[in-house]
Formats: sequence, structure tokens, C-alpha cells
Amino acid sequence: MADTFRLTLAQLNPTVGAFEANAAKALDAWEEGRRAGADMVMLPEMFLTGYQAQDLVLKPAFVQDAMAAMERLAARITDGPALGIGGPYWDDTGHYNAWWVLRDGKVAARILKHNLPHEDVFDEYRLFDSGQISGPVRIGAARVGIPVCEDSWHPEVAETLLETGAEILIVPNGSPYFRDKQDVRMNVIVSRVVETGLPVVYLNTVGGQDDQLFDGASFVLNPHGEIAAQLPAFEECVTHVDFTRGVEGWRAVPQGLTPQPDAWEQDYHAMVLGLRDYLGKSGFRKVVLGLSGGVDSALVAVIAADAIGAENVHCVMLPSRHTSQGSLDDAAALAHRIGARLDTVEIEGSREAVTGALAHIMAGTEPDSTEENIQSRLRGVMLMAISNKFGGMLLTTGNKSEMAVGYCTIYGDMSGGYNPLKDLYKTRVFETCRWRNANHRPWMKGPAGEVIPTVIIDKPPSAELRDNQKDQDSLPPYEVLDAILERLVEDDQSVAEIVAAGFDRATVKRVEHLLYISEWKRFQSAPGPRLTRRAFWLDRRYPMVNRWRDQG
Repeated sequence: MADTFRLTLAQLNPTVGAFEANAAKALDAWEEGRRAGADMVMLPEMFLTGYQAQDLVLKPAFVQDAMAAMERLAARITDGPALGIGGPYWDDTGHYNAWWVLRDGKVAARILKHNLPHEDVFDEYRLFDSGQISGPVRIGAARVGIPVCEDSWHPEVAETLLETGAEILIVPNGSPYFRDKQDVRMNVIVSRVVETGLPVVYLNTVGGQDDQLFDGASFVLNPHGEIAAQLPAFEECVTHVDFTRGVEGWRAVPQGLTPQPDAWEQDYHAMVLGLRDYLGKSGFRKVVLGLSGGVDSALVAVIAADAIGAENVHCVMLPSRHTSQGSLDDAAALAHRIGARLDTVEIEGSREAVTGALAHIMAGTEPDSTEENIQSRLRGVMLMAISNKFGGMLLTTGNKSEMAVGYCTIYGDMSGGYNPLKDLYKTRVFETCRWRNANHRPWMKGPAGEVIPTVIIDKPPSAELRDNQKDQDSLPPYEVLDAILERLVEDDQSVAEIVAAGFDRATVKRVEHLLYISEWKRFQSAPGPRLTRRAFWLDRRYPMVNRWRDQG
């Protein structure tokens, strides 16, 4: 009879710093594995502390508490499978990102991460030391090699494990989401399978942490690239994978594969989960937002309804004399369709009071964006007051196009604790609204159907800070603007390259200038979910003061 090995995969959502709660989740998964007769229960990288903990792992008291919590957890792992779980480890040789193997009431092994990522959102060189490559660990009938996350992206760790007797590779991960990231991961792990001829288990964490999303989507590959298991994206899941050993070695027994979402659903689920976790892990249960009748605030309201339920979404219209009746009607229709509360707070009296108070200082000047921005800042004051009084987090609603070129008012419409659209260009905002109107999923708490009136999606965007204002009075058409921004931000193209692609040089230079002079605004902007490879913050770190411009 062939040897067998059962591995329980716990694709779960930890909270940074919640050691006891994370340990309780791990213990529940271990109990489930024990009931299923597993040989090992596997949790993701740095699960006990939550990921990324950033500079908390430089704080001795934090690491000491984490290691003590790990020892307490180990004492409870008896009469059952081994438990593999990520957490920090310090000793006299260094400070490590480790994956702990707990068994028989004690720590049986620690696998130290060897390759430390130092690009995109990662900066692990300043947080950890590189550990020696560990050999495989005997678990039941199998010799298991454990490359920790980044170690699986480099061939030398897997090759060393193969040479030292590993028969199955299991990879605990904290791999952040960006659009179509799963294709990138799959290609990397296929390479490790081809190089070693071993089956590989790729277990990723799930959930939101600040601006980062972890999408789960864990999988198991057999030699020759056969997908033996595929877990859901963006959802917690505990499942069991069986391996059998035959003449060619260990192979995972194929099981049902969970279909994976397309790019539009990926982004939308990321925005919903990001908001839900940012609120829940921060202790908020409700949100408030300004509803303008425009497409951005409409999409944010629907995301919020899908994340926490429409009964917890408080929408506020804040009209001035420049607000059209159409905007008022559209906002009311949107709030009605999702079932959210809608209140109206007039700002015209406040605007007159402020402009009157400033009249003696402004005397002799012509009205300009100063007077326009007073309206936006008054709305920020009103919304923050409502947030403070009733305890709902204020959501801001600016999209990536606006964030990029500074088409937003600091201390005005930028006010808020979280921005679900921060990494979504305006052209994708329109298409995402259409996608949501046509699709509904069980993880959405808002209603199905056409929740965003088509008139909101189709009408020309306007800030309505002056009569007959349109966004295109101040900006290139969004199709042009977004195409240039993607080349400047995501692709790091030069001005000459963008012009060679068919764009007007004066327009490109103007967009480049607006991008650079808006760094200071983005530095003060609310966090939002990372959807692309070059989100504003950790992905793209530019100085706020910068006199250089591309002269190409």
C-alpha cells in the first residue's frame, strides 16, 4: 500500500498585533486538522503577529511577546498533527522571519527565511537578518522542505532542499495582491516544480492590512504543472490535501478547483475586503461619506454597502448654489437603491459666512480656485463633525487619476480615514460601476441589480464648485489622462517614449508636472487598497520637493 500524507491548509485572515486572537484561529484550524486525521496543519508566513507588521518587529517587547505567545501555543499542540505557523524569532545570531513547526507540546523546528524581499511594498533588509537555508523536516511519512515566501521565488533554496532529501515543498506566504498577481505566482511556482520534480504547496494569507490586500488563492501543483488544488481568492478557507507516494514519489490527490475571478472582480473584491478589514481591525462599524451625485462617491457608497451593509452607511449631500438638481436627484436615487441613510446639509450659509469674514483680506482680488476650495473644505468640516459625533469613519472618494494630478482639495474632499478608490484610475471607475451593476456575489452585503443609476455613470464628471464646471475644463479627457499616467507611473516611461506612442508633448509635459507637484498632497492623503504594481505610497516613493523634469 502506498504511503499517505495529509496536509491541512489554513488560508486565514490574521490581525497585526492580535497575538492571542491569531493563536486562537491557528488552534481552531489545528483542531479541524486533527479531526480530519491530518499529519500537519499549515498556516501562512508571520501569521501569529499578522503581516506586514513593519517596524513593530524591530521593537524588542513586541518580539518577546510574540515568541512567548508562540511558546504558549506550542504547549497546546499535543496528541495531534504538527502545526506550522509563521512568527518572528530572535536569538544571539540575529533577528529572523521564521516559520515555526510545533509538535508534541514543544517547538520541533524553526525554518528561517533566507531571501529577504526589498522591492515594491517590502523592506525586509531593514527588519530581518537572512537565515541559513534549512534542511527538510520529517512530518509523518514525508520529508517536507519549507521555502518561506520569497525563498520560493529563487531557485537555490528549492534546489538545496531537493539535494538534502525534501520530497514535498510547502511554501508559507504573505504575498500581497495586485491585479493579476495570481498569474505571476503560478509562473514562479511552476518553475520550482519543473526544476525539482517535486509537488509544491503554495499557501497564502488572506485579508486587508492598511493599504495592502492579501488575496489567498492558495494552490497545490504536482510535477508537470498539474493543478491539484485551488483555494478561493479573498476568502478564508480550511481544506485538506492528501498526498500518496508511488514509484515516482509523492503526488497530491487532485480535488475540486475553485474558479478564480477575472481582473474586474479581483479589484472589486479587493476594495470591499480592504475597507471591511480596515474598519473591523480598527474598531469601526459604520462609515459616513459625502454623496455628490457623481460616479466616484456613488461607487464608494456601494463598496461600503457591500463591505459592512447599507444600514451602516451614512450618506450626506452637502449642496451649494452650484449644485445641480440633477446631482441631488442622482444622489437620492443611489442612496435609495442601496438602502443607505441620506441626509442633506446645506453649506451655502456657511460659504457666505466664510467669504464674508475674509472679504476685507480678499478685497481687490478676483475670484478663483480659492473661493471654490472653500466649498470643498466646508464639506470636509461638516463631514468630520458628523464622523466625530456618531463614530462612523469618514470615507474620502478621490480616484487615482485625481490623486495623481492633484485634482483634489487638501483638507477638503481629501478629508477622511480611508479611500477605497485610491488606486483605481477614473476610466476604471466607470467600468467598475458597470461591472457591479451587472454582477452580484455572495460576499457582497449590498443589494443585487443596477444599484448605480446609469445617468451617474454616463454624465460628464464635474466637481460643481462653479457654474457649468466640467472636469475636462481643467484636465485632459480621462481616456488620455489615464493612458499617460499609466505610462508615467506604472511603466516609468520617459516623456520621449510617451510622445513616440502618439501623445501630444505639451499634454504629456503638463501631466508630468502635475504629477510631481502633487507629491505633498498624496503624502497627506488617506490610505486605500493597493490594486496595481505602483500604488501611491510604498510602491512609489518620490520626494515632495523635486525640481527635475524630463526634458526628452
